[in-house]
Parts: sequence; structure tokens; C-alpha cells
Amino acid sequence: MQNQQKIVNILLMKGVAVPNGEGRPALVPLRAAEAETCGGKAGALGGLLRAGLPVPDGFVLPFDAYRAAVRGAAERPPATPPFPAWLRAPLGRALAGLGERPLAVRSSAAHEDGAGASAAGQHESVLAVRGAADVIDAIRVCWTSLHTPRALAYRGRRVAEPLMAVLVHRLVDAEVSGVLFTGAGPRDEVRIEAARGLGTGVVGGTVTPDAYRVGADGSVSRVPGVQPTRLDRDGDRLVSRPVPAADLGRPVLDDAIAGRLARLGRAVTERLGGARDIEWAVADGRPWVLQARPVTVRPPAPPPARGHPAPGTLTGTPGSRGTATGVARVLRTPTDLGRVRPGCILVCPHTDPSWTVLLRAVAGVVTEVGGVLSHAAIVAREQGVPAVLGVPDATSLIRDGSRISIDGTTGAITTVSP
Repeated sequence: MQNQQKIVNILLMKGVAVPNGEGRPALVPLRAAEAETCGGKAGALGGLLRAGLPVPDGFVLPFDAYRAAVRGAAERPPATPPFPAWLRAPLGRALAGLGERPLAVRSSAAHEDGAGASAAGQHESVLAVRGAADVIDAIRVCWTSLHTPRALAYRGRRVAEPLMAVLVHRLVDAEVSGVLFTGAGPRDEVRIEAARGLGTGVVGGTVTPDAYRVGADGSVSRVPGVQPTRLDRDGDRLVSRPVPAADLGRPVLDDAIAGRLARLGRAVTERLGGARDIEWAVADGRPWVLQARPVTVRPPAPPPARGHPAPGTLTGTPGSRGTATGVARVLRTPTDLGRVRPGCILVCPHTDPSWTVLLRAVAGVVTEVGGVLSHAAIVAREQGVPAVLGVPDATSLIRDGSRISIDGTTGAITTVSP
């Protein structure tokens, strides 16, 4: 048995797919992953691993595993696909190869992380997973997320055969994490958004991250964010804690780390080509790449420094280009979603990927927190919905039912006379 495990580990290190003993490939080492069989997310990370870039290692359950699971389901599409029995043994061997450590289990759908559509935040990831039983549960969560209302609303009729691969890799216990956008050229500016702890708050838009711009000459500029809490792993749980008072107001990144992240982003761009949207994490001073999708729509340029806004005008961060005028609909909790009407302007504490269906109806979006590189902002840009983000106290300062105008290119919000 030990010799068999050694052979499996050698195959995994060499990037060879591990069979299940019955002639069916059950999983693919991450460094061997290709987009055609393992989805855009896993395929991009596999290419970066082969290039020697810092990506946490792991393996992928390819599209064929999902097809097998669906074939074993009683309904079409299945609400929650069963886990095929023949997958359990190869999964156990692959997990043994990764060692006893917490894992991240992440979606890698066929139509995800593409040049034309990102599907940012539309499918599930599960963090701090340990043990075969919990990994299986997390894999089924990812499979199931392919057919949630938000995923269906996002892809519409664009995808003939929805398929889901699942990436299982080592969890990075991040001290700081976030997202960076590169340009297509080596001299282009790199934009970085960063927060303390795991990156869920940055990509989910539930914090206003520190925003950095790193020039080709290495110069770094910063706009401070607001992050009262941070998310960290505690054993096999994710725990939200207050940011220590000593850290409030302090930069999340120093210039040296911001510069290293920018150089890493440019290396990813050189390897994969085109402007890139990169999720990253830093642990023990070392940066890691967690995802590297194409930039589908560039965010608006940061606004120049402003003076005091004119009376009746609010300002925030430009999140998605364009202007819109409509009735403000202030939503403070998901239970308010039924009050949204076509053509209104959504005003909320922060957006959520599950609200994707609303972006097809509303004329614009205003949030109290969130960054321009968050999942919701990316989807708003893809759908051409103007958005202004990070407007403090917007749900209190904007009256529900009032008529407002927003400019997603400049970040201005004004009240319109009846």
C-alpha cells in the first residue's frame, strides 16, 4: 500500500492524471490542468505552475467527473449531484498526497474565467476544508452552484452544455490578500486592492480595501480603505474578528510588497497574455497567485483628487462607466429584494453575487463599501450597468424613492428635482 501511494505521489508531481483503477481518469494534477478539460480557472493556474510561478499545488476533478455525477442523478439538472463511488479511492489517494492540511475547494466551470465572460463570484468556493468527507461535500457544493439562480441569470442562453470542474488545492493562510489588475503591456500601471486576512471581503465587496497604483517605474500611490473586520482560518473554521485598533488606518501593504505583487502580476501577464484579473494572497511574506482570469472590461480610471463636493452631491469610487437617472431603491437586507423595480437605482450597503439577476433590471448601483476589482463590480461592467462604490452612509443619505443621477465614470451622485 505504501509503494502504491509513492507511485501516486510521483505521478502527481510529474503532472500525470491518476486513474481510478478501472481505466477512467478520475482527477488531474493541477500542473497538468488544461482549460478544455478542467475549466479556465484551473487551466490558467496549471499553466502558471508549469512556468514555475507561485501557485498552491493541488488537483482537479475534470468535466468528465461532473458528467459522471450527473449521469448518476435522478433529476436533470440535478439539484445536488451524487458523488460517484468510483471517485472515492482516487480522491483519497490524491488527498493523502497533499498531506494533512486545510484545503480550498473551488469551482472551475467551462464558461468561467474567459475573455468574454468572467462569471466572477457566480459559483461557489469552500475554504478551510479538511478530510475526505468534507472535501466530497465541498465538491458537491461547487457542482450544485452551476445551476443556482444567480449562475443561470449570469450565463443566460450563452452556454449550450454547462460543465463544472472542481479545483482542490492547499489553502493559503493569508496575512493580507486581494485582487490586482494588470494591463496588457509590460509598462502598464498595475492596480491593487488589498485587505487583511483572507480575500473574501475584497472579492465579495464587503469591505472597502486599500487601493494601490504601481507604475512601471516602481512608484506606488495609495488610497486608504475601511476594514473594521478581517476573516481568518481558526482550525477548520473561518472566523471574522475586529481588526486590531493599532492596525486601523495603517497601510495594508508597504511599498515593497506592493512592488513585488505588481512584478508578479506582470509575470503572469507575460505568461498568459492580455490584461489579467489576479486574486493573490501573502503568507509569511510570500505572495501566491490564487486565480488569473482575463480582464473582461477595464474599470474606470481613478478620479483626480477632489475638493469638497457641491451641496446635494455625494461622491464615491467610479466602479462601472456610464450615467443613469432613476428612482433610488434603498435596500439594507436581502429581504428587501422584492422592492426592486426595472429602471431603479439600487442603493445598498454592498452588493452580493446572488444579486446578479437584479443587474439585468436596474439602471445603476450605489454601494456604501466595496472596491472596483470586486466580483460584483466586474459583473456590473460586463453588463454595462453604471456603478458608484464606497459611498459612506449612502443608505442613510439617499432617501428611498427620491430621484437621483449617478455617474459611474466620475463617481458623482446628485439628487434630481421632481
